[in-house]
Amino acid sequence: MAGWIMKNDEIFTSVLSRVARRPAAVLSASLLAATPGARADPPELDPVEVGAFYDNSVGSSDAASQGSIRRELLDSRPALRTGEILEYVPGVIVTQHSGDGKANQYFLRGFNLDHGTDFATTVDGMPVNLPTHGHGHGYTDLNFLLPELVDRIDYRKGPYFAGDGDFSSAGAADIRLRSRLDGNIGQVTLGGDGYRRLLGAGSVAIGEQKNLLGALELGRQDGPWTLPEDLRRVNGVLRLSGQDGTDRYSIAVMGYSSRWNSTDQIPQRAIDDGRLGRFDAIDTSNGGRTERYSLSGQWSRALEGSGRIEASAYAIRYSLDLFSNFTYFLADPIAGDQFEQRDRRSVFGGTVKRVWFTHWGDRHVTTEVGVQTRHDRIQVGLFDTVARQRRATVRDDRVRQTSVGVHAQNGIQWTPWLRSVLGVRFDRFGFDVDSRLDANDGTASATRASPKFTLVATAAPKTELFFNAGRGFHSNDARGTVTRVDPRTGDPVSPVPGLVPSTGVEVGVRTEAIPHLQSSLALWQLRIGSELVFVGDAGTTEASRPS
Repeated sequence: MAGWIMKNDEIFTSVLSRVARRPAAVLSASLLAATPGARADPPELDPVEVGAFYDNSVGSSDAASQGSIRRELLDSRPALRTGEILEYVPGVIVTQHSGDGKANQYFLRGFNLDHGTDFATTVDGMPVNLPTHGHGHGYTDLNFLLPELVDRIDYRKGPYFAGDGDFSSAGAADIRLRSRLDGNIGQVTLGGDGYRRLLGAGSVAIGEQKNLLGALELGRQDGPWTLPEDLRRVNGVLRLSGQDGTDRYSIAVMGYSSRWNSTDQIPQRAIDDGRLGRFDAIDTSNGGRTERYSLSGQWSRALEGSGRIEASAYAIRYSLDLFSNFTYFLADPIAGDQFEQRDRRSVFGGTVKRVWFTHWGDRHVTTEVGVQTRHDRIQVGLFDTVARQRRATVRDDRVRQTSVGVHAQNGIQWTPWLRSVLGVRFDRFGFDVDSRLDANDGTASATRASPKFTLVATAAPKTELFFNAGRGFHSNDARGTVTRVDPRTGDPVSPVPGLVPSTGVEVGVRTEAIPHLQSSLALWQLRIGSELVFVGDAGTTEASRPS
């Protein structure tokens, strides 16, 4: 009570000090209203909302390395590249090579995640990672995302969460879009190196519980390169969201197109002897083009006192043509070593999840059951080229890849200071590859069970201790599961397993014992059964040891 009185005394003193600074007429009116017998209605003050950038307070998560990032933080920091949105996740590093139209390079927890392998990313319920991709398995291109439309990012690290499946061994992030804007946006941005960006975005209320949001982005930039990057991008979003009682829903249409010239590496020796400058290029025809169009929907219903049900579905059409030359004239001294990686695909899938809130005696119990399914219809190829013109086919494959994941988890609040979460996940993948080289035709399948366990203890009123352990996995490129002949050399190779297990353990603490300071500390270990990599540049699998 003493603390409460102190806080109110401080507030009262603050109010008096503000009144004392008012003009005399206002001060007189205030004193007159306070004289005995005078009546005055209490003033109505506008509400003041004070929020943190991160929703990571004690009691909000199942791991010290789990949390949510609010829009206020996203609005407070500029992002040079769209992919840098993931750098708001603590510990994630994002970089780029070979042109800004390409997917970024990601790093987390000691892993070079390449273009997204072992870090699962979703946008409004749609998976971004692309399996059996022309350039890299798990390819995560976020360039279709508009940073101004991101509402929050929910992130998790490690394979401890039953709802996360393929590509989530190192971590996962769910990016959620805004339903409405605080005001319409009309923005023109000009910068050095040919940077130009035009953005128009706005939202309108339709009735009392519906909002229609739309945005269009046009962008262009050259970068500091001697050969202008000439990045041209068009991005559009139209999203309808609403609420009907306890039902919430959204439907989004998104479209993205981009063209660019690559900024590939050059030999150090050529820079040292003055033949090339740091920003020069050898093969000026390298570059790429990509497109992505999607239709997605989400729906949820809060069930009074007993839980909730959620569902989502999506359809995606995607394409990429990427022209690269990393060895210039090493393999072919006459025609050169440029190659094209081509990817055309349609993706269909969805998720259904049911959550129950119940009691076991005086213990609170939360139970969750969910199903995820996905089907990719892919045409993927590798071709030798000269100045973007094909001269030979290395691989040309039609792939059908289907996955189904079922998960269940149960959380129990055993005592006011101790709770546990026990979960399990079952995944089955089917691969069907029709190759131009008959020896690499075939079908394969793989199944894996992944148990999860979490224990959370309240060590002090504002301090929690965490123990997390779990098995996870990542899939391999479907072509690698059936390939028996190296398409370039004709040498025999061995197929690789469809799913590779991972194991993670983490001990963590989160505390707010120091006023105005929130701290999280995690000690973790992550092991992956193998680092088999299907090399899109070579058309075959490169074996490597576990890590």
